[in-house]
Order: sequence, then structure tokens, then C-alpha cells
Amino acid sequence: MRLNSPQINIIMKACNKASRSLIRDFGEIENLQVSAKGPGDFVTSADKRTEKIIIEELQKAHPEYGIISEEVGIINKSNTKNRWIIDPIDGTMNFLNGVPQFAISIGYEENSEITCGVIFNPIINEMFCAEKGNGAYLNNSRIRVSNKKKLKDALIVTGGPKGASKIKDKIFSEYINVSKNVSNVRKFGSAALDMAYVACGRFDGYWQRELNYWDIAAGIVILKEAGGFIDFFENDPKEPLKKNILASNTNIHNDLRELINKKDIE
Repeated sequence: MRLNSPQINIIMKACNKASRSLIRDFGEIENLQVSAKGPGDFVTSADKRTEKIIIEELQKAHPEYGIISEEVGIINKSNTKNRWIIDPIDGTMNFLNGVPQFAISIGYEENSEITCGVIFNPIINEMFCAEKGNGAYLNNSRIRVSNKKKLKDALIVTGGPKGASKIKDKIFSEYINVSKNVSNVRKFGSAALDMAYVACGRFDGYWQRELNYWDIAAGIVILKEAGGFIDFFENDPKEPLKKNILASNTNIHNDLRELINKKDIE
């Protein structure tokens, strides 16, 4: 694996350290403290503990860097040049229900561009990582997006909407349009892993609305370095940390985008 920047090594070290606590927590889910952030949106003591370990490890290396993290928000707000983007547990609902489909996700942003990132599912020991210009990897193997050429053969993944969503009808309409024109659609409950799975060819495309930046930051560089294409669509400039995303291999991207943009259900 040819990833050797200081930042990627720092992220990997933080992921490995935090994963030990997370694995223990996953084995004792019934003992965790859980609180609701909103309808269908929960935070556990495991989220907070994992986040604390990650931040401590990252700050040990670079105390001056900015941080955007799901639970604590923004740290060192004045530093917008170098920032860590952290989701301590992407897929909290899966975690809470004993479903081993969740991940630690950490991206490094330099001058408003994600230049390296790691998505790590510690339960099955799969670490997806990439840095700009040096490719994307699953553990020690190079990965690439699929080569599917026809939308009708494609396996697509999506997510949402959450209980508090105000655009449920729009999201369900998109789901119907897409599902009628592809091989099948899956919903796995972790945006970070959804992007990683497109990057390694397990899925051919992914779209989702109402995401947060920390959900997808690491996935952006991993998917691009694996040869994928990403669109951000209909985003509100007043909410820069909220994202709508479409990601896929280059062959089906335009056709998938047309389906998502359809106004009426056929």
C-alpha cells in the first residue's frame, strides 16, 4: 500500500486506537446510555467515547488543526485551512441494534479539499483508505469502482429519509424512479460504508439527500481515488455542512442523475 502521508498515518492510528473501545461497546450494547438528538436520530455513550479517543489522538499530532465532528461540533474554528472531519460511528442505528454495519469515518481537509481519508469497520476488520494521487485501498489491496455499463444491470444503494425529514415524498419518488430502472436498490444504513462499497465495486452507485459533511468526507477521496465520480446537487449554500450526493462509476453516472432529477413518477 503506497499511502504514506503523515495525515493518513495519524488517521489510521486514531481509528485503530478508537476501535478497541468500540468493539467492547458493541459487545455490551444493552449497557450503553442512549439519548435522542431528534426523531430517529440517536447518540450513545459509545459515540461520545469513540469521538473523545479520536480527537485526543488527532490533537496529540496537530493541536492547531481545526476539527468538525458529529457530536462536539467545531473545534479551533479559526483554522479552516487544515481540518479533521470526524464521524465516530457512522451507522449508529445499526450499532444500537447489533447490526455490524457501521464505521469510524475520518477525513482530512486541506484548503477546502479532502485529501485523505479512512473508513473503518472494526467488527469485520475492513479499512478503506485513500489519499489524493495515490489511489484507494481496502486493507492492503488496491480497489476500483465497478465497470457496469448499463443502468438496468446496476446495483444501487441509498439511505434515508429520517423521521424528521420534510422531503420524504421527494425522496420516495426518487426511490421509485431509480428502482424501476436498475437491477435492485439496497439500504444499508451507513453513508460512509455505502460510499466505500461503491469505491470497491460492491455497489455501482449511491445517492442520498440530507447528509452531513462528516458522513461522507472520507468517502469523497476514497471514491474519487477508486475512479468514481461524485455530484453534489441542490445543496443550500447557507448550510455548507449539509449535503445531497450522487456517486457512481463513470459509465452510469449521467443516466442515474437523470433518474434522480425526474419530476414525475412514471
